[in-house]
Amino acid sequence: MSLKKLLFVTALFIGLQAFAQRNFDENNHIGLQGGFSFFNIDTDNFTTEQGTGYMMGFTTRGAFYNNFDLIYGINFIQNEIGILGRDLNNTQQGFFEQSIDYTIQSVQLNLLGSYNIVRKHLSLEFGPILNVNGKMKLKQDDFQAFILDGYENLEAQDIENISRVHFHVAGGITAGLENFRVSAQYQYGVTNMFARLNDSESINEPGTNFEGNSHSIIAMAIFYF
Repeated sequence: MSLKKLLFVTALFIGLQAFAQRNFDENNHIGLQGGFSFFNIDTDNFTTEQGTGYMMGFTTRGAFYNNFDLIYGINFIQNEIGILGRDLNNTQQGFFEQSIDYTIQSVQLNLLGSYNIVRKHLSLEFGPILNVNGKMKLKQDDFQAFILDGYENLEAQDIENISRVHFHVAGGITAGLENFRVSAQYQYGVTNMFARLNDSESINEPGTNFEGNSHSIIAMAIFYF
């Protein structure tokens, strides 16, 4: 991920934080959060295998109206995913197939609405997330020349340069105490992660339309100051 993209997302978060301090200062709860993710991509182009990852970040919860709060924050996430490929140079094992591991690093800026079922103890969250990510990088360079399942010429290294900016929708539940809570959240990417591959001149797969939407489950703990 480029420094420019990271600074852009961080600046947005600082702007939201300044707005919150001016408008909801009396009811703000600023905190740190961290957890684990279970990540995959819905696509007809590749055979994928769900991967795990981790996240950490800053969050702010402020009272908005009646039983509704606003939650906004910035998270840093690293996800993994496996994509099936085969080694055409390994004829002794019948073109050995295996899941090839990739990593994706992202920064997320979220603005969620929260409905308090029991104020300070149990709530439902929902809303949009702006996701800015880097390349889908191979974990091991040894797999660069593996051919991806379903293709004759498409190598594992050819699909690293995925699209960078995405929008997600999220929904989840949070429970706990005023200063410590646990949360489970589902995210779905509404934009095409592989759109950039369709414009790549290095991909020699005529007539192929690459499409993929990410989805993940994130379990996290939140500590409020």
